[in-house]
Amino acid sequence: MANHHDTGYKELFSHPEFVQQLIEGFAPNEIAELMDFSTLKKHNGHYITPLFEEKIEDVVWSVEVTWQGLTQRVFLYILLEFQSSVDRTMPIRLLHYAACFYSELLKQKTLTPGQSLPPVFPVVVYNGSRRWTAPQDVYEMVQPEPPAFLQVYQPHLRYYLIDEGRYTEAQLEQRHSPLSGVFGVENAGASWKALQQAVDRMVAIIQEDPHKERIDRIVTRWLKRHLHRLGAAVNLDQLDSLVEDKAMLAENLENLVKKERLEGRQEGRQEGRQEANRETARNLIKLGVLSDLQIAEATGLTVADVQMLREDDLH
Repeated sequence: MANHHDTGYKELFSHPEFVQQLIEGFAPNEIAELMDFSTLKKHNGHYITPLFEEKIEDVVWSVEVTWQGLTQRVFLYILLEFQSSVDRTMPIRLLHYAACFYSELLKQKTLTPGQSLPPVFPVVVYNGSRRWTAPQDVYEMVQPEPPAFLQVYQPHLRYYLIDEGRYTEAQLEQRHSPLSGVFGVENAGASWKALQQAVDRMVAIIQEDPHKERIDRIVTRWLKRHLHRLGAAVNLDQLDSLVEDKAMLAENLENLVKKERLEGRQEGRQEGRQEANRETARNLIKLGVLSDLQIAEATGLTVADVQMLREDDLH
């Protein structure tokens, strides 16, 4: 994983249900339809790269795919990207990681040097606030484009991007899975009102799930980590089940919403007072009688604020 501050996602994708929901809900249909998810098998994604001695902790599963009458195993390489900024070196990282993964298969004797390499489907799950703009194939980074006789020799590796933030609430509701509920909670950010609505939706989805108790346990652990990271004033020790404890959680979130509204009103009043002070300062500046220091003392603004207002007035 690129950033280890959130181990919750890593735990989510250690369960086959959430890997299936990720591919079925957010990957291309033509890929998902070929996969037999009953054959999902988890593999070791923890190893040290031989060249840079870099510790890699990504999520790796394999699944059987049937294509044109041939059934073979495809490795799903899921990289969890929890950085606020877009990493434009991602294509190079994925190329490096895929090569290291193949080396690890040989090292662990899962493959022998004489065997063919299995196909890999690299998936990047990104939850940053900025939309993803990095190239999705390492070949796109080779600029200017090489002449035709060299193009065949350039590296190619494309990854599939799942950028959580680009999905609207309506699009997530269409997917209607516990994972789409998780993405909705992530997209709510630190707005307690939006978070409250997203959690209510997620609880409703879990209640309809045929494996409600298992999914409830998994998502509850994830949500407790998420609320802790947000600094939510919720008694997490008493939160054991989103379904069973939904009333208690709803009450806690409602209190946070009320507090958010109160703080918003207070900030609005404070901003209103500040704007009134700035308007008074502008009028005093126009009179041209008082110094910046005197205007600052009369309005409660700083001298720097008054100087900025004076400069704005000159323009």
